[in-house]
Amino acid sequence: MNRIGLSQRLELRQSQTLVMTPQLQQAIKMLQLSNLELNALIEGEIEQNPLLEQGEREPEDQAEPGSEPPEDGRVIDGAMTGLSEPSAVEATSDGVDDWRAAAGEEGDGTAEIAGDASWRSRNGSGYSGEAPGIDQTASRPRTLREHLIEQIGADLPDQADRVIALHLLDQLDEAGYLQGGLDGAAERLGCAPERIERVLARLQEFDPPGVFARDLAECLALQLRDRNRLDPAMQRLLDNLPLLAARNGAALMRICGVDAEDLAEMVAEIKCLDPRPGFAFDPPLAPPVVPDIIMRAQLRGGWAVELNAETLPRVLVNNRYYARIRRTALNKIEREYLTERMQAANWLIKALHQRAVTILKVATEIVQQQEGFFRDGVQSLRPLILRDIADAIGMHESTVSRVTTNKYIATPRGLFELKYFFTSAIAASRGGDAHSAEAVRFRIRNLIEGEPSDSTLSDERIVELLQQGGVDIARRTVAKYREAMRIPSSVQRRREKMLSL
Repeated sequence: MNRIGLSQRLELRQSQTLVMTPQLQQAIKMLQLSNLELNALIEGEIEQNPLLEQGEREPEDQAEPGSEPPEDGRVIDGAMTGLSEPSAVEATSDGVDDWRAAAGEEGDGTAEIAGDASWRSRNGSGYSGEAPGIDQTASRPRTLREHLIEQIGADLPDQADRVIALHLLDQLDEAGYLQGGLDGAAERLGCAPERIERVLARLQEFDPPGVFARDLAECLALQLRDRNRLDPAMQRLLDNLPLLAARNGAALMRICGVDAEDLAEMVAEIKCLDPRPGFAFDPPLAPPVVPDIIMRAQLRGGWAVELNAETLPRVLVNNRYYARIRRTALNKIEREYLTERMQAANWLIKALHQRAVTILKVATEIVQQQEGFFRDGVQSLRPLILRDIADAIGMHESTVSRVTTNKYIATPRGLFELKYFFTSAIAASRGGDAHSAEAVRFRIRNLIEGEPSDSTLSDERIVELLQQGGVDIARRTVAKYREAMRIPSSVQRRREKMLSL
């Protein structure tokens, strides 16, 4: 019988592991945040760290050309890189590397990361310091609800009808449509459904025409009735809107009992109506997109790329407060807490600095790689993948991916997300350079828009024309791109031309 001996011993082993510290995780997270999300994150850090402060932007007219940052602070400013030639990049920093130590052994000063207002002042949109006059102040537009309440008070003398009308008004959505059934309203108000119907019919005569409709067909019918254009043929057309959406002219002519010319006139009249009458008073407000990078043409040729100073955060590390509190700290725990908060504040400043530098590097390389797009348009957009940018600037693909997420660049050709410039490649038919998928979509749209008035291009014919232009593409790819651009098929386009839709 064998016996196994147990013993204790010490061994020294070496191994390599990658540890993601909380600070490194925060720095990586900050790369992919938009400017709004970054400001929210900084506000949270300021609430948790007593050494951080939100800096206020100074009036632009107080800044003097060539002035140095204060001696007791350090500044990261809006950065610019000049592209003097399409094939070369002149990397010049406009303050992004201006990192100064706090003055004094005790850190008697402030540390700051900020963007100046030089871009705004160059474009003449800076704040002049004078309040606008009363004649320059826009009045608040009237809302749809206010407009309808005024009509309810004027046109419904009965108090009970007003209560019913206000209840129905509460069920109106922003487009002016009535949500929910009338049976529930009758039960809640304790009145007959017929009275609800009668009040609703009166409300449907209010301005704007089409309001208080329960569906699209009723909304269009109310507007046509207001114009005295709702005849039986038009009502049958409204009852068969799915056929109109499918451009089935033959079925519509048979159902409505009209010829092609009359049907074309009816459809043209429907196209003049407003399917969302409520938006005339309460238009949906899209959140504004503020660019992170500004690109502009230089007088000597080429492009200048700079960070938008308006989106750069302004964070202050109050070294004076830190030095004063450290001298009055009573015990070791308080001193360790202050040291940890100072380290966290300095790490945040450096992470913001590195984020700004990285965004500028990626944007500059994208502009250089896609110089043909900015010069000639979408047709010159070249295929580009994340690896191309990563190899050019010496970074990992994941870093480039995070930087290009939710980041926008303002260019002479418009506002674009950085992701827009990364497109897949489509091979050339004669062994030339590959084509960008976005450029091919642009060609497809131009071919369809240039169709003769008496014929349409099938997907097969578009493939032939693209192959003649040096693009090797399959028919299913053309169909996929056409559907993505919401362009109808050749059969549907032919029906539209027959009906002059």
